[in-house]
Formats: sequence, structure tokens, C-alpha cells
Amino acid sequence: MKKQIPVIGIEMHCELKSKAKVFSRASNAYSEIPNSNIALLDLAFPGTLPVVNQKCVEDSLKVSLALNCTQPEYIYFDRKNYYYPDLPKGYQITQMSEPVGVNGKTEIEVNGNLKEVLIHDVHLEEDAASLDHYFDTSTIDYNRCGVPLLELVTEPCFHSAEEVLAFLEHMRRIYQYLDVSEADTKKGQIRCDVNVSIRDIDTEELGTRVEVKNVNSFSGVVDTINYEIERQTKLKEEGRYNEVEQDTRRWDEETQKTVHMRSKVDAIDYKYFVEPNIPKYKVTQEWLDKLKEEIPRLYLERKYDYINNYNLSNYDASILVKDRDIADYFEECLNLGIEAKTASNWITTQIMGYLNKEERKIKDIFLTPKRLKDLTDLISKGTISFKQAKEIFDKVLMEQKEVKEFVKEDNAQLSDKEELNQIIDEIINNSPNQVEQYHNGKTNLFDYFVGQVMKNTRGKANPVLTKEILKEKLDK
Repeated sequence: MKKQIPVIGIEMHCELKSKAKVFSRASNAYSEIPNSNIALLDLAFPGTLPVVNQKCVEDSLKVSLALNCTQPEYIYFDRKNYYYPDLPKGYQITQMSEPVGVNGKTEIEVNGNLKEVLIHDVHLEEDAASLDHYFDTSTIDYNRCGVPLLELVTEPCFHSAEEVLAFLEHMRRIYQYLDVSEADTKKGQIRCDVNVSIRDIDTEELGTRVEVKNVNSFSGVVDTINYEIERQTKLKEEGRYNEVEQDTRRWDEETQKTVHMRSKVDAIDYKYFVEPNIPKYKVTQEWLDKLKEEIPRLYLERKYDYINNYNLSNYDASILVKDRDIADYFEECLNLGIEAKTASNWITTQIMGYLNKEERKIKDIFLTPKRLKDLTDLISKGTISFKQAKEIFDKVLMEQKEVKEFVKEDNAQLSDKEELNQIIDEIINNSPNQVEQYHNGKTNLFDYFVGQVMKNTRGKANPVLTKEILKEKLDK
């Protein structure tokens, strides 16, 4: 039996962030109250006409640019015709002939290695309404109807669930870095169609493709892929691969299996044609250049910059780039002159610990990069110890006052060398037995002398300077 290799392609649907929906003025906001964000157009009332939301088009083009796609000469839309209860018009406004981007590519990180992913196309469309099914009835919530939806279609270039998961996480960060979507799976903002086939490793001829529709979580995508790989591989090994139909399936959470929905012979003919109510308009180079200027440095570029140019560990760099606001905060710290490792340590430990505990965003906290610099400068000057700095950190956030408000003469670190010399001389003179034992090889008594200095100064002695002076005096 020849060795088999899975071949996987992904269709990723992501809801875009805008005040209004893509073709109507209804609010594009998450709501648990059914049918609260709707307009007449969303319900397909006669005489209503679609008007394109410019922000949605621009955000789609930003994604297209970030994925190194080719953009069309003109933006226009198509009608995808089919009937379903969640589609009141009887058709969906989408892009088929001229998507906002084609033939793109991006690099993802899988187990520390870079993998190139080929993008077939990116297109903008409207979402359908959502159905809720009960024991003897179904209800329709039109809140989702007309929500801007960006669909990304990859080439069949993945060979494991691990690679697909890395790509989905990669895309979620790109959407968030570009600020075009929250990309929150808990709110149903990302859904995926998964295409899986098996082929012999020594041939490029693809096996029979199975499509699994509307998987609404990343873990569900992983489970779907692993199940289909196992199912199809088993049939292949048993000589029954002809039983794998080119069908459409769905993922069943309860049974943890894919379930047949329809076969290829049941495939729908959508009868695409150009949407007549939306005029096409030109995509100028000037427009694209303006959008390019608005695209920030993306997370993977920043990560390798932090590792290669600032000597951060892979772990620290990965934490810093998970969220664009945190990466921006870190880079502002660098611009202010805070040493990279120092800034990283404060952000990944103290600051992120506070953010997680208080469930807040870094851009909303009182401790700005400038205030963090005030704090770290006091440590580097020896005015306060690191322990004192952590106490001041908590007070600054709690009381929302400037760092200097908590650094007074009575709690500043003692770094005066002459004063420390006098204190240490007195302690050594009053500890002849301990000095003798130290000289006889009981070097762990060094910590005893440090403790005595700290006790004498109520913990304010500069620990580094204290140890230097003590070692010099005890080793004489």
C-alpha cells in the first residue's frame, strides 16, 4: 500500500467591522435580541435598492493587499441565486467575476518553520440571516442578514490540521491588526468550509474532494479534518476509496463525525450574473496607495524584528505580537528609550498580569509607556529597588497618579556609597564571630550581612551596591 498524504483547502468567512451593513443602513453590531438590527432592504421589501458601504470595500482591499493579491481594475458585484429561508431576496450579493483579490500568498509559522500559503481569491459579500431550530418549529433572526462578510479561499496546499490551525490563527491576527474585524469565533464572526482529500504521496493527482460546510470554531475545524483524514485513509487502505463521494457534509458536534448533506449530483446551479443595481467603479492606483499607507506592520514581521534586532526570546516576542495594541505599546516604549528586554519583562509579566486580572485592554490603562519609562528610569538610577518599583506600579494603576507622587525621600532607595560604607562598617565591627566564621569558609554568612544591612536601612539599601561594598570589605 502506497503512503497517503492529505490535501486540504479552506474557505474562511469573516464578518467585517463597520457601523452599517454592507448594502443597507442597518446597524452592523452584535446583538442577542433577534431582529433588532434590520432595515427594509435586509427584508427584501419591494422598491429597496442596495448602496455599497465604502468602508467595507476599503477594508476588503486592505486584506487583499496584506495577502499580496492582485486587485481588480473595477469593483462590481454579482448575484448568486438560490432559495433558502434565511435569504429573503432569493439571491445573495457577492463577488464571483472580479473579487477584491486573486492569486495571493502569505507565510505562516508552523512549529518554528515558515510555510507559504497560496490564496486563490478574496471576495466581499453579504451574510445571510440565521436560523434557530427547535423541536417543532424554526425561527429566523435577520440581524445577521446583510452583515459584511469577507470570504477567503485558499489553494489546496495544507497537509495537516496543524497547518490549517496555524493559518486560521494567522488570519485572525491579520484581521485584528488591520482593524477590519474582531474575528471573534464566540460571536460567530468566523466560519469555515473545509475541503479534504487523500492522494498517493508519489503523485500530484488529487483524490476525491469532500467539503464540510459551516464549521464555526477552530477546534471544530481541527476535529473535522482529523476525522475526514482518518475516514478516507481507512477506506483507501481497505481498497474502498471509490466509496468516497464528492459530497457536501456537515460536522456533528454530538457524534464527533461528519454527516452527509448532499452529493455532487445535487449541486446547486447558482446562475451567477452581474448585480444590476450596483454600478461598477474603478480601483485607482492612488486609492490603493492610500490604503497601503494605512496597513500597519503585521505580527510576523514584528516578531522576527524583536528577535533579530532586539535579542528577545521567541517566547517573549510571540507574546508581544499576539495583540496589536500590546505590540504598539512595546514599540512606543522602545521609542522612548526603554531597553527592549526591560520593556518586554514589564509588559509580559506585570502589565499583562494586570490586564488579565482586570479584563482590560492595554490602551485603556493609566500606566502609559511614558509613565513606565519614569518608573524604569528610577530603577536604573538606583533611586528605588525593583521591589519598590512593583509596589509603585500597583499604586499608580490603583490611584491613577504620577509615578513621582509615590517616590519621596523617606521611601527612596539608599544608594549613597559613603552612608552605606558607614552602616556596613558598624555592622561588621559588631559581628566579630560571624566575620571569623566567614573567613574560615562559612561563606553563606554573606547573606547574613546583607540581611543586617537591609534590616538597618528598613529595606531601602541598594542591594547591588550593598553586595559590592560587603564583598570588598569581608574579603580583605
